[in-house]
Amino acid sequence: MKILVCGGAGYIGSHTCVALAARGHDAVIYDNFSNSSPVAVQRIAELAERPVALVEGDIRDAAKLAGALQGVDAVIHFAAFKAVGESCEQPLAYFENNIGGSVTLLQAMEAAGVANLVFSSSATVYGDPDSVPIREDAPLRVTNPYGRTKLVVEDLIGDLCAARPGFNALLLRYFNPVGAHPSGRIGEDPGGIPNNLMPYISQVAVGARDCLSVFGGDYPTPDGTGVRDYIHVMDLAEAHVRAVETLRPGFGCQAVNLGTGQGVSVLELVRAFEEASGRKVPYRVVARRAGDVAMCWADPSRAAELLGWRARLDVRRMCEDAWRWQSANPAGYVAG
Repeated sequence: MKILVCGGAGYIGSHTCVALAARGHDAVIYDNFSNSSPVAVQRIAELAERPVALVEGDIRDAAKLAGALQGVDAVIHFAAFKAVGESCEQPLAYFENNIGGSVTLLQAMEAAGVANLVFSSSATVYGDPDSVPIREDAPLRVTNPYGRTKLVVEDLIGDLCAARPGFNALLLRYFNPVGAHPSGRIGEDPGGIPNNLMPYISQVAVGARDCLSVFGGDYPTPDGTGVRDYIHVMDLAEAHVRAVETLRPGFGCQAVNLGTGQGVSVLELVRAFEEASGRKVPYRVVARRAGDVAMCWADPSRAAELLGWRARLDVRRMCEDAWRWQSANPAGYVAG
């Protein structure tokens, strides 16, 4: 299949493009490089062992999307702003980019006759859950603007599928992606101070930052720090391949959790990283971060049933691969 990957040069998108190529699919990367690097595209091609098509464009550019969608069989939509804390400070920017851009993409897909979509959603749509593990039928009650953009786009896609029976979509609700490609050639390269825990830990370990800030030590959890379901990005990439291969006429719109089903606290992840890397990670506990919840992990059984997919890689492997990427690329993506 020929698949347009919006946000394909980003963290999860880049790994998914490599996984698509390994399955014989042709990925077309669509990215404006606002939170990614052209170097990632070069490295995707290196790992895929073949050229990868690139269209440099913004998700809100209808004309550019129209051209990029020609001859495409399906779309995987990653393109979005994605920092919870930043979304609380800049909600309008998140609404305009994440929701407005998604509407533009859906309109362009409809005009081009492309009827299969895999959407990068998030476990943030569940907000602060009543209980864990979280099933797909749990209440949806977001606690931050980022999560609200994901939920609104889920609803928009569901409405389009209801109005256009030929349109099919999978809404993939990720928990917490971490790790990197085992080659160390592609990985997570956030700009500035990382919003996500693993790159923050790895930057401290490599010496790029002095100390890890642990946001909140007074949560109702065993060690007081937030508990999350960390999933290896390579497992996540494989789930996207399974998802795009699962879509078929009459599929409709369905939501699926992507996680391991196991909760790991911030301090547990720090200790696992120290063991995997052989480096100490000094940390200090600071105030809670706006929009964060205490505990969040998945019931991944629906993904197993619908996609035939289960996460395979454990926390040790997540830390080893993250460290391999960070130690080989201490400044992130640079040419070469």
